[in-house]
Order: sequence, then structure tokens, then C-alpha cells
Amino acid sequence: MTTPLVYIVDDDEGARNSLAWLLSSVNIRTECHAGPEAFLRAYDPLSVSCLVVDVRMPEVSGFELQERLNAIGAELPLIFVSGHGDIPMSVRALRNGAVDFFEKPYNSQQMLDRIQLTLKAAASGQPARARRLLLRERIKLLSPREREVLDQILHGAPSKVIARELNISVKTVDVHRASIKDKLECQSTASLVRDVLLGLGADFLKRP
Repeated sequence: MTTPLVYIVDDDEGARNSLAWLLSSVNIRTECHAGPEAFLRAYDPLSVSCLVVDVRMPEVSGFELQERLNAIGAELPLIFVSGHGDIPMSVRALRNGAVDFFEKPYNSQQMLDRIQLTLKAAASGQPARARRLLLRERIKLLSPREREVLDQILHGAPSKVIARELNISVKTVDVHRASIKDKLECQSTASLVRDVLLGLGADFLKRP
């Protein structure tokens, strides 16, 4: 497992350096970026990490970055910081999945405690997260028709029903079933449903 990493995204160089110094004092690895675009180019979804991000930045805000990460299914814990925070802002951040919201200037020890707890949780969930990422990549190998068949399978439809719904033959459905299991490396329909529903949730298939 890789060494835990804290991504720091803030257009304020002093704020970035101050937090990086704080974390380095307890041997926590950091990677600093002045904006979201640079961070997204460097982000490793397999890393044990968290993101400390400023709300207000010139080109892309922290909230917009959070939305982009959510859209791609990134499982990266976010901690927001803001020099102009208010209750609606913090509620928005937390409702969209952030683990905490700090107003600048924040208490260094409280920030350090939160980051350490967040990295510990990220480390414990890493094996399951890696499996989900692998499954997402395998699902990308499916053809559009195979994704339609898989969606029907997840809803419990037998081959005859799938054939009628998609206006194809039962034999063609069975061919697609076999191909799906092969591409997702599942031995049976039961394991296929378990892996996709428990690993990703049915809503994942509805994403473009």
C-alpha cells in the first residue's frame, strides 16, 4: 500500500505552504496545487489520500471540483477550507459528501486531527475501493447492448423477458450474458449481480 497522501489545492501559496509544513511535521506526505486543473492531472484514484481544498479560487471553485469528482465516481475524502465561510456554504459541502469544513484561520491541531482520522479511514477502505475501481474499468469494456442486457439482469429479468424488451432473440441474450460474465470475470449470474450491485450500485450503469 502506498504512503498516505494529502492533496492541498489552494490558490493562496502561503496557505498551501503552511498546511504542508504542519503535515510534514508529523511525517504526512503532501502534494500542493494552485488550482483544480493541476490537481486533477496528478490525482491517483488508487492512492490512500484526502483532499484539502479552498472554496473560492479564480477559475474553478472548490465546489465545482467536488462536483467533478463526484461525477466520475472518485472516492476521495474532501475537507473544505474558506476565509469567507458561512453556514449555507458548509451545509452544501457536507451534503455533497465532504467530511469537514474549516473556516480560515483554523485551529492547526483540529485540522491535523481531522486529516489523520480521514487518512486512517481511507486506508481501511482501500481494498474495497480498489475492487470497485477495477470493476468500473471492466464495465467500460462492455458494448452499449451488453450494458442494456446487464441493466436488465440487475433488475432480475430472465432471458426471455430481456429478449422481448430489447427486441432480440433469446439466443442473442444468452450470448451477451456469457460475454458480460467473461469481461467482468464473474463465474455466475449470481456473482455478477452481487459484484455490481454491492460494489457499484445499479445507478452506476445509468451514467454516460
